[in-house]
Amino acid sequence: MIQSKRDLREYLRQDQIALGKKNQKKPSPFGDEVWRFQILMRRTEYHVNCAKNPLQKMIAQLYRLRYHRYCVKMGFHVPLNIFDAGLSIAHYGALVVNSKAKVGKNCRIHAMVVIGATNGDPAAPVLGDNVYIGAGAKIVGNIHIADNVAIGANAVVVKSIEEPGTTWGGVPARKISERDSRCNLCQDLFQ
Repeated sequence: MIQSKRDLREYLRQDQIALGKKNQKKPSPFGDEVWRFQILMRRTEYHVNCAKNPLQKMIAQLYRLRYHRYCVKMGFHVPLNIFDAGLSIAHYGALVVNSKAKVGKNCRIHAMVVIGATNGDPAAPVLGDNVYIGAGAKIVGNIHIADNVAIGANAVVVKSIEEPGTTWGGVPARKISERDSRCNLCQDLFQ
């Protein structure tokens, strides 16, 4: 969670690397909408988490409003303080994340993904570090996903995946490979 300007800079740097924009100074006017979204998300998290006086709280509310509008525009429902550093949203399109979910470092997530709770249970998934989530995947319930796991496109994960460094797919999801997720993530994150 972002608790200082130093944390903000580190999160922004890690997200930039995860998005494959390491050598680019700032988002281009066209084509970098997701990167601009992630920058706004991190800055909103900073202002919300670090607001102490009334002026800072007012600024945080303005950031929240701007963030909400951008979420609607992009087709995202991504609450604040869910994703750790190194987030890479592959492209814009429907993306729904429960406000109780927690996602570790270096997550790459594609469109049409749902990370949510089920049957009125308020508990949501907890994902480890270096998790890759393919397009259309659904991760639902009070479950845990281990580190270095790849979840294939359109997989439905309803049980915990305790085996790190594996690939899962299907409905319901089952282990389909011993390959880990790192080949699907930006390699600059691991240098």
